[in-house]
Amino acid sequence: MTAPAIVHGGGIAAAARRFGGRPEDWLDLSTGINPIPAALPDVDAGAWHRLPDRHRQDAARAAAARYYGTSGALPFPVPGTQSVIQLLPRLVAPGRRAAVVSPTYGEYARVLENAGVAVDRIAGLNAVDEAHGLVVVVNPNNPDGRLFSREALLDLHRRVAGGGGLLVVDEAFGDMRPDAAVAPLAGDGMPGLVVFRSFGKFFGLAGLRLGFVIGETSLIDRIEDGLGPWAVSGPALTIATGLMSSDTAAIRRSIEARKAALDAVLAGAGLAVIGGTGLFSLVDHADAAGLHEGLCRHHILVRPFDYEARWLRFGLAPDAASDARLAEALAAVMAGR
Repeated sequence: MTAPAIVHGGGIAAAARRFGGRPEDWLDLSTGINPIPAALPDVDAGAWHRLPDRHRQDAARAAAARYYGTSGALPFPVPGTQSVIQLLPRLVAPGRRAAVVSPTYGEYARVLENAGVAVDRIAGLNAVDEAHGLVVVVNPNNPDGRLFSREALLDLHRRVAGGGGLLVVDEAFGDMRPDAAVAPLAGDGMPGLVVFRSFGKFFGLAGLRLGFVIGETSLIDRIEDGLGPWAVSGPALTIATGLMSSDTAAIRRSIEARKAALDAVLAGAGLAVIGGTGLFSLVDHADAAGLHEGLCRHHILVRPFDYEARWLRFGLAPDAASDARLAEALAAVMAGR
């Protein structure tokens, strides 16, 4: 039986159909994406006109290697890391189980189970054993921000790779926590480790559908073969090359300021923030469903969770006016209006 599709963040059009208003007038706080997109570099006409030539991919890989600090490997561009999650069942040896440190991004377990792979949703790294041929750790985690140290992940890698397995570390939200990243260590010198990185979240360009995979050459070759030719567009490669080669300090400061503003609004509303990353905050509330619906009536969308009824995830607002709009709406909903 195929597991039902997961309801992710976003979905403004569906929310507007139910609660009214034009989609463009809603405040979307349901995703973990930088709300202030980076300014786009120039994209030459050839990037739009021609199929993506190899030199564009090579330039993007070199820029990504500098950005992620992967001196031993060239990150491989993919059309969003979701595309590679779809390939993970091919990387599990027959008869081996998968372990997904949970709760986390739901597509990992869903894709594996739909392909017939037995999945154990485990609470911590110590639950990994010799039966697991594939282990998935999202670090920092979505949605609670749980963070394992680099040392803990390297210890896990030794155990998993020593048993012939593969450790997948998803660092989609890792740009703001380079201290914990294992991406700089991935490559041919670290067999049995593959790291996923998101481009669109930090740079605020999720619509570009771009990510990078870092790992040993033989594994990258299998992923490239699974995706087929020209998987990433020429404009996406060109934009990534430009932005990943630029000074990103201002982007980091902007995200930090937006995160501080969000947490101040949540604290002012008396909400308990129990986790998060630089790009979102997780709230625990006894009537999370009622709070979610109340905010929808004010045309503000946040992220509920079907597996934890008390949780809501709030993404970053783009400016002070949006902070004020959220604060006003929270006050009204909490007062029953």
